[in-house]
Amino acid sequence: MSGIDPLIHAPARLRLCAMLSVVDEAQFATVRDRLGISDSVLSKHVSALTEARYVAVRKGVLDGRRTTWLTLTSRGRKAFADHVAALRAVIDDATVSG
Repeated sequence: MSGIDPLIHAPARLRLCAMLSVVDEAQFATVRDRLGISDSVLSKHVSALTEARYVAVRKGVLDGRRTTWLTLTSRGRKAFADHVAALRAVIDDATVSG
């Protein structure tokens, strides 16, 4: 199916991309808590998206603590927008056909 990105389509990754699409960046811990998943599960999803250059990771210090920030790259934003458009087309087709 054209436009459906299997890398983004996994539910946690889809929600992660959706969260990052509306902000400049988000703290790893905030994303983890919002998604309700463990550090290790989020790390695996972030690694897959980073490998595809959809997500960038930045490490730094905030209030004396090491912190990781996640950003949806321009490539990731385009892939997410294309994925959402493809999902909408599937829904529209089902609505017209049904």
